[in-house]
Amino acid sequence: MNLSEHRYTLELEWTGNRGGGTDSYRGYGRDHLIRAAGLPDLPGTADPTFHGDRDRWNPEQLLLAALAQCHMLSYLHVAVRNGIRVLAYQDSPEGLLRLNRDGSGEFTSVLLRPQVTIDDAGGSAAVELAGGPMHSEAHRLCFIARSVNFPVEHQPVIFSSTGMPSGDGVAG
Repeated sequence: MNLSEHRYTLELEWTGNRGGGTDSYRGYGRDHLIRAAGLPDLPGTADPTFHGDRDRWNPEQLLLAALAQCHMLSYLHVAVRNGIRVLAYQDSPEGLLRLNRDGSGEFTSVLLRPQVTIDDAGGSAAVELAGGPMHSEAHRLCFIARSVNFPVEHQPVIFSSTGMPSGDGVAG
């Protein structure tokens, strides 16, 4: 078994055939199901701008979620390695997608805005480390961020357990 390689599989099923298949651009639904063994189905669609359902996840949201989730998990790992005790973590990321005249498009940037609360036992040095340096290291380790061809920036805010915010530096 090769521990340096991991394979991921899922099933994708289009459920948007309204009876006529893809006979016209507006004639078919964008609904689909994403399945993976042992997990609940994830209802997917296109962005509402492209005739998708607002009640389902779209690929752009899932990419943004994957980047934020990967960064958080990498950050928590880095925190343990640095002896920083994270008490809470939340993020409200934003991605910018540019559409091209030919109908294609691409993400041009993502901004992660993690708000992290740490135990302030380490004082101001711990708060400083938990800001830019640890987020930079988490970015370097994040599998998803390393796989995209657009910048993923970070605008962290670190709170000590006493509730005082420190820093809002941007690390890329």
